[in-house]
Amino acid sequence: MATIVHFDIPADDLERAQEFYKDMFDWKIEAPPGFPDYYLIETKGLSGTPGVGGGLGKREAAGQQILTYFDVASIEDAAAKVESLGGKVIQPKVPVPGWGYLAVCLDTEQNTFGLWQEDASAH
Repeated sequence: MATIVHFDIPADDLERAQEFYKDMFDWKIEAPPGFPDYYLIETKGLSGTPGVGGGLGKREAAGQQILTYFDVASIEDAAAKVESLGGKVIQPKVPVPGWGYLAVCLDTEQNTFGLWQEDASAH
């Protein structure tokens, strides 16, 4: 069963957004090496256990909203299933070097969601 593994928050002002989410949820937000204008977010549950990780980056298009990613064993298989069920793949599989692969889709209700395939050898 797929689970939520990551979320991305687009921002027009990265510093303002970092301060908001740090103050709002007490999230730890740090810049990873090699990813300009992108920050990793560490979350925790109410009991203090690690939560789903996320990212904060520059908004790339007007209207861009928070995007949730679900883990899949194969981007290709999941993308084919999305389309067979009436959804659409709007961003085909792309590598995130050293981390894995992602694709972005629309469901039948025009909601955007991401697929994530972990693979440290991605390049």
